Amino acid sequence: MPQLSRRARRGTLALHVCSSAGWLGMTLCLLALGLTAALTGSGPAAEASYRSMKVFADWLLAPLALLTLASGVLLSVGTRWGLARYWWVWIKFWLTLAAILASVLLFRTRIDSTVADVAAGRPILPYELVIPPLVSLGAYTFMTVISMLKPWGRTKRGRRSAPVSRRRSAVPGPQTGAPEPGGQDRSPAVGRRGRPAASASGRQAVG
Repeated sequence: MPQLSRRARRGTLALHVCSSAGWLGMTLCLLALGLTAALTGSGPAAEASYRSMKVFADWLLAPLALLTLASGVLLSVGTRWGLARYWWVWIKFWLTLAAILASVLLFRTRIDSTVADVAAGRPILPYELVIPPLVSLGAYTFMTVISMLKPWGRTKRGRRSAPVSRRRSAVPGPQTGAPEPGGQDRSPAVGRRGRPAASASGRQAVG
């Protein structure tokens, strides 16, 4: 994929940061609502908390998660980082994918069933909707930290591609003293001690 332009890269980065921050903030809201439902002694308050969690899960969970994943992948493949060249990008991609599958397919389904159980008067486990957002919060915080620190260096695939880029950057150009195509080397001759050797006319002028 061709590299993103500077304007496209900045726009995609802004979109990725905003969607990631929104996903993190929504997870904090889900954790607060889950704790409220688990710790309150009021049945109506617990039911209201669970129904509020369902609103977040139905309207915001999947869009924010998918937008974070899509913008992150676009930033990876459209810049020098790549998707599998550096460990922090590769690990962050798989953690994001796992978090999306767990949140959209498992956690959202658990919220729906809990709301149905509360409405029907069936007993529920008090902390069953506290542990998932707590685990998700830890994963999102970890991904945020490695995005800033960028640890662990290159992957095996990244190390294989690194010598190619270094060889390309090491090709001498016209400003490095290399001979021009079809011509002679116009760089000054270098003496034994690294100083330019004087020409014949220069020696005559000095003498």
